[in-house]
Amino acid sequence: MKRISILFVCMGNICRSPLAEGIFGHLVAEAALTDDFTIASAGTGGWHEGEPPDRRSIATAKSHGIDISGQRARRIRPRDFRDFDLILAMDRDNVATLEKSAPLGANIHLFGDIALGTGEDIPDPYYGGPGGFELVYTRLLTGCSRLLETLGAERTSCSGNTSSVR
Repeated sequence: MKRISILFVCMGNICRSPLAEGIFGHLVAEAALTDDFTIASAGTGGWHEGEPPDRRSIATAKSHGIDISGQRARRIRPRDFRDFDLILAMDRDNVATLEKSAPLGANIHLFGDIALGTGEDIPDPYYGGPGGFELVYTRLLTGCSRLLETLGAERTSCSGNTSSVR
């Protein structure tokens, strides 16, 4: 079966998307599905390229037993639209920015639509305190758990595609 590749995207790739990548990767590892997924994150902007996640994202993840300190920020690349089966943006502004540079048919969705089913934006905690990062962690954990449940069920049904999330 083909691996499912997922790219989580926020603005600078230092707060929300690294947390989503770390959380989803942790859940995939716990479910012994590491061979079934390729998981990464990126930003719509390149301001923090090469930098680790925000220290508050690292601390929040660490407090939940997840290490994201080895991740490095990167900007979305044209080939990402081809290489990833599913691109999940953290808010509507990210979706709009991605759609401006994406080829026709790119599989870009709002995280809140696909993973949470609520249509909500995941708020950017950058200018706030630790409570904002914890709130983001909680929403991402809920969404990543649901996403894995959906995609894992598809894997075991032998369909081998992600058509229900496209």
